Amino acid sequence: MTELAEGRGSAMEIRRREAAAMLAALPANALAVALDLDGEALDTESFAARLTHWLESGRPICFLIGGAEGLDRCVLDRAEAKLSLGRLTWPHMLARAMLAEQIYRARSLAAGHPYHRGGRP
Repeated sequence: MTELAEGRGSAMEIRRREAAAMLAALPANALAVALDLDGEALDTESFAARLTHWLESGRPICFLIGGAEGLDRCVLDRAEAKLSLGRLTWPHMLARAMLAEQIYRARSLAAGHPYHRGGRP
C-alpha cells in the first residue's frame, strides 16, 4: 500500500500531482484497477470471480483510490478495470477499508470458507 500525502492547491493541480505519484508507484506490469463512481458495480460473487481471474494472470494487482478530488483522467485511462463501490461518495479512507473487506470476502468465497453468506436472510 502506498499512501500519498494530501495535496494542496486547485482541484486540477491536486489530481495532476496525485496522478503522477500513483502512476510512478505502479509496477510496469501492474494490473491497475481504479475505484471510480462510473466503474462497474459488481456483486460479491462476481467480484470474487474477477479477482480470481486477475490473480491467475500472475501480474501484481494495484487498486487505485483517489483522494478528495477523485482520480485524474490519465489514471483512469491507465486502469484496465474500473470498479464502483456504489453511487454514493465515500471518503478514500473508508473506501480503502471497504475494498479490503471485499477482497477478504472474495478470497474466503473462492476458498470455500463460510465467511460469505450470499442472499438475504
